[in-house]
Amino acid sequence: MFQILFIIVVVLVVGGLLFGGLRTSIFFTVHTQENVLVERFGKFQKVASPGLNTKIPFIETTTKPISLRVRQLEVNIETKTKDNVFVTIPVAVQYVIDQHAVVDAYYKLSDPEDQIRSYVFDTVRSALSGLTLDTAFESKDDIATTVEQRLSQSMAEYGFRIVNTLVTDISPDPRVRDSMNSINAAQRERDAAQSLAEADKIKRVTQAQAEAESKRLQGEGVAAQRKAIAMGIAEQYEMLRKAGIEGTAEQLLLMTQYFDTLQDVARNGRSNVLLLPSNPGALGDLSQEIRTSLLTGYESEHARREGDARSQQEAAQRHAAEQRAAAQLAQQEAAYQARAAAAGHPGAVSEHAQQTAEELAARAEQLAGRLPQRLQDQVNQFLQQRDDK
Repeated sequence: MFQILFIIVVVLVVGGLLFGGLRTSIFFTVHTQENVLVERFGKFQKVASPGLNTKIPFIETTTKPISLRVRQLEVNIETKTKDNVFVTIPVAVQYVIDQHAVVDAYYKLSDPEDQIRSYVFDTVRSALSGLTLDTAFESKDDIATTVEQRLSQSMAEYGFRIVNTLVTDISPDPRVRDSMNSINAAQRERDAAQSLAEADKIKRVTQAQAEAESKRLQGEGVAAQRKAIAMGIAEQYEMLRKAGIEGTAEQLLLMTQYFDTLQDVARNGRSNVLLLPSNPGALGDLSQEIRTSLLTGYESEHARREGDARSQQEAAQRHAAEQRAAAQLAQQEAAYQARAAAAGHPGAVSEHAQQTAEELAARAEQLAGRLPQRLQDQVNQFLQQRDDK
């Protein structure tokens, strides 16, 4: 009986040692991506890796499992930018305990998350104090890089490794956000208005250039058309003249142009009503009016040309009369010299001839400025002969 009791006690003790709690058991297990610290009387003894581990019951104890997985800490930071705008910045810090520094991570920091949060607050506030709101939006990646570098340097000595730091958003005050949206909307509206104005300008300039080119080509076409019409009318008139109907050629051409004009008006005109003379005689009156207007213009041009010719004829007549007067003076001088020679008074003849020649020379000089070139040459020849005598 006593032996049976002893065996039961031994089994219970061994079972308790093998399968009891962490404090009383000899064996314990550690899960993957976890470590357990073993302490002997409160002093660190070893690090238990994943798998089956042993310890001395009642002498050695174990700590809580320390996770080696990547953890994320989210920090919401409210701070002020350089242009005095309060913003809220959520920062996500991903960190993990270094497998080779589990002891430092467990013993050196009592609250690692609070330590990381303090470093993030200090770094973000220092970075945003020198940035405006617009610059802060553009520099989110730079802020995240700065936070990651500082945390990595600071937390490495405590056994923590910073995997990544993310600045997920920058949220200003709702009123500031609405103002920014209004500014952006106004800017976009201004850009849209400028683009529309530029497009309208290009359209108008292109249209004006096209209209100018169209008018130029249209003018050239009209000029060529009128030239062709004039040449055609001239050829028709010549053919009618050769056919022996020269007297009525103008009337035929006028009537042809009249009917062509009516046909063009009827084809291209916008009016649905065309008023024409009611009797055949009115067509003759219309052609007579057109012919009369053309003849009136022709007679005016002919009268102007006849007036110019008449003025030139009168000037020629005056020049001829002056030439005859000069010839008469010369004849009188010759007759007087003949009479004086017959009377035997050569001295008187010579004196009278000299006086007559001087008068004739003075008269010729007065007329020289008003005579044609041919008469001026004759007067100059007469004066030269007088000087030679």
